[in-house]
Amino acid sequence: MSDDEEEVEVFDKHCQTIQQVDEPVFESPQPISFIQAFCLPGVLPYSLAFACLKLVNYSFFFWLPFYLSSNYGWKEAEADRLSVWFDVGGIAGGTVLGLISDLVGKRAPVLTVSLALAMGALVGYSRSPNDKLINSVLLALTGFFVGGPSNIICSAISADLGRQEALRGSQEALATVTGIVDGTGSMGAAVGQYLVSLIESKLGWMTVFYFFVVMVSGLYVS
Repeated sequence: MSDDEEEVEVFDKHCQTIQQVDEPVFESPQPISFIQAFCLPGVLPYSLAFACLKLVNYSFFFWLPFYLSSNYGWKEAEADRLSVWFDVGGIAGGTVLGLISDLVGKRAPVLTVSLALAMGALVGYSRSPNDKLINSVLLALTGFFVGGPSNIICSAISADLGRQEALRGSQEALATVTGIVDGTGSMGAAVGQYLVSLIESKLGWMTVFYFFVVMVSGLYVS
């Protein structure tokens, strides 16, 4: 029995050695630097595009109630309630445009069409009459075509950029790319709040909307 036990132990050790040799060795992906992530294809254009779009998006978030109250003479409570329609349009836009881009398999054509419509929606909303129903509908359409692409660039496209072969599935690299895109957008939004107040005080609200159209058109070109 002792000889049999020794043979079994030797056989088990031999099997373990074969398994260790046959098992592939997976190397963990090396993290990339900020400069390397910034130079990846598509990161710079989408970062600048998101900065322009987030500028417009956040300007509506912060300035819309004040615009409705000062331009149409509506009460602040009514202006706050009406401004919610921009958020509703943005939520619907992000969902619908994201679904369409998944079905098509490409996000660039969907964003191109939606941004072209966003410019038209901005021009149309700037000429909205003093009617709450019409204003709400135009505001929802503007949120759909402005907020929807903003949500797609911030989330889906950042994830797509992080799946490039150069990153080799590194979660750290994905976080770096997402941070670059979102951080650049936040800087654009911060600068935009100062520019909106400056343009409005010097040239009026209509020029502010023209400024928004220019930002979206620059994003459209990029």
